[in-house]
Amino acid sequence: MHRVFPASTIRDYFRRLQVLLPFVIAAGNVAANDGFARSSNRIDVLDPHTLALGDGKVSSEPRRGYVYSCQMQFRGGGAQHAGDWIHGSTWDATSKIVVQGSVAWPNATFTIATVDGERRITGNGLPISHTTGVFPVRPSDPAYRIDRNPNATSAYRIAFSLPLTPTLGTVPSCMPMGMIGVALSGVAIFNALDAAGRDAVAHEVQDHCNGHPERHGEYHYHGPTACIPGAMDRNTLIGYALDGFGIYSIYDESGRELTNADLDECHGRVSRILWDGKPVTMYHYVLTREYPYTVGCFRGNALQMQSDRGNQPRDRAQQGPPEYGPLRGPSRTGHSGAPGVVPRHLPPPEAIEACSGLSPGTQCGFISARGDRITGMCRAPEGALACVPDLP
Repeated sequence: MHRVFPASTIRDYFRRLQVLLPFVIAAGNVAANDGFARSSNRIDVLDPHTLALGDGKVSSEPRRGYVYSCQMQFRGGGAQHAGDWIHGSTWDATSKIVVQGSVAWPNATFTIATVDGERRITGNGLPISHTTGVFPVRPSDPAYRIDRNPNATSAYRIAFSLPLTPTLGTVPSCMPMGMIGVALSGVAIFNALDAAGRDAVAHEVQDHCNGHPERHGEYHYHGPTACIPGAMDRNTLIGYALDGFGIYSIYDESGRELTNADLDECHGRVSRILWDGKPVTMYHYVLTREYPYTVGCFRGNALQMQSDRGNQPRDRAQQGPPEYGPLRGPSRTGHSGAPGVVPRHLPPPEAIEACSGLSPGTQCGFISARGDRITGMCRAPEGALACVPDLP
């Protein structure tokens, strides 16, 4: 069964966004976060003028309201200056500026399909349901004085499989830098941290959809945006975390805004949801306006976390060491035949698919199951042509 997003659906989302968020299009300089408090059929709990700043809320263990980070040392980077919307321990989402511009991506692709008992997600990382700002940030853009993002948005390959029925792990796993999930807009979701370990949503200047590219051009979100299909709806799937569990909208089934007080240490909860078209009671993560915004740690065991400490951040920062660390973090382990598991001696399916139709010796690249962007050369280890990473 394939889940493809046709042009008519995309147009419908644009119409809905234009109705719900006219201030974004008109002003062009106010963050989309404020739009979450403008509907009579939803109950907002948080005050967008005084959102708690997430700076310092990085933990080496699962903790509610924190990012359980695989990396505890940060080299600095992100926005060059603090915006005037930050006031001590709080920040005002209604006064935060955004990167100007409206760039369409007609070549954006995103597909979710059931293949061999797994959820196969493919795309090119570009948004299928909205435009982006102009990156690199132009010197004439007011955002330039705060955050001089020098990166240009570009397509890249997303191809990985998730279990159709994820299961809870024995203990939660830490968050890598870089991709931790993918939204139904086709865009990667990163954790809540910038390259300096600060609250990325509050500090970094993103575009009108709260997205921006990192140094390799990968456009991504760190937190909430009404540009994700379903984000403004009640109890609605808006994306998948890399352990297979769903990420659901800000509002619960009654229309009440969910906050950290409603969620566990991984920013999730167990409740009645619609999963693959069927009502079930199961664990899921929640998109919130409150830090850490999406996923605080992985609860699933389909992607197991290994030590990622000491790796360089994957998100944009300064020039310096590579932002993609070695292949650690979530990785598929276990025995052959289990859902979401690949034997250790075979190349991962992402590496094999990256060389589909290519010849040995051809340069290649792919996104690993843990969210790392891997570059290498097509070779044939174990008799299967696959993208073999470059040696460091």
